[in-house]
Amino acid sequence: MSLEEQIAPLIASAGAKLYDTEIANEAGRKIFRVFIDSEGGADVELCARISRLLSPFLDVTPPIDGEYVLEVSSPGIERHLRTIEHFQGAIGEAIKVFLRDKTRIKGVLRGVENDTVLIEGAAALIAVSSIVKARVLYSPKPERGK
Repeated sequence: MSLEEQIAPLIASAGAKLYDTEIANEAGRKIFRVFIDSEGGADVELCARISRLLSPFLDVTPPIDGEYVLEVSSPGIERHLRTIEHFQGAIGEAIKVFLRDKTRIKGVLRGVENDTVLIEGAAALIAVSSIVKARVLYSPKPERGK
């Protein structure tokens, strides 16, 4: 069982869901990031509560060797898309993808079918396996009445 499969139920017990994890090195520190989401959004209080839930488990089952810092946060407005589920959750949103052949595509994600995505303006369906990096693009909503 993967670490993500082990921590997902702990996160669910606090009323959120696991979105993704990431291991980073910043300023000489190892960081284990846990991205969460929930119906009402992931506020600071929820992130702190989940951090307190995960810490004892990660003390016994560390995500990486050596010392590290645990960070729990929302995936953010311009969240990364890595899995089919991430792409399914972003249908109707503007995204930017970088393909293995160095092609960059921006457009509205119109659909996900099997292991492919349909982006408005792209010539064909794009295999998720050909995507090196993808993220949602932030676009502010126009104010009402303007």
